[in-house]
Amino acid sequence: MKFAAVISALLIASAAAFAPSTPERASTALNMDRRAAMGAIGAAALVGVPAMASADGAISSASIQRARFTYGSRIAALKDAVSKGDFGAVAAEKNAFILFNSGAYPRVKDKADKTAAIAGTNAIFAAIRSKDAGALKSAYAAYCTANDIEEPAEISATDGQGYSSDYDYRVRTKQAAIYVR
Repeated sequence: MKFAAVISALLIASAAAFAPSTPERASTALNMDRRAAMGAIGAAALVGVPAMASADGAISSASIQRARFTYGSRIAALKDAVSKGDFGAVAAEKNAFILFNSGAYPRVKDKADKTAAIAGTNAIFAAIRSKDAGALKSAYAAYCTANDIEEPAEISATDGQGYSSDYDYRVRTKQAAIYVR
């Protein structure tokens, strides 16, 4: 709606700018030529257009904790698949490894840890490509140990509150306990 109003205003202003003018202009304080008028209209139009949304890539301890829990728990859930040598199940969770590496180590000071995590991920997927179950087990164990990945412990309502709203990342997980009176 706003966009249509801005376009209409621009079309009306451009039509008025090209209309024939009287040879004698009235003396007003707003005397300006067509170029200045179009510049003023363009500036007014830019003020009316909403600003573009842009993500700033905010890094906080909460976003790191969310990534470690969300993707780390998906990686930890692969423990049985790795012990059985199920290469397909591990390969299906490739994005969990990628997102864990980028979300758990987003800062510049974490570059060495991120590089080591990526190397661990590459070792896991090299074992999958070679279909070597022993190498997969050792690479997975080394990756989980190096990145402190463990299956999240189950929390009951008697232990405390695990989350506070439906927007919490722990909802519908083992840590989704809420105290209700």
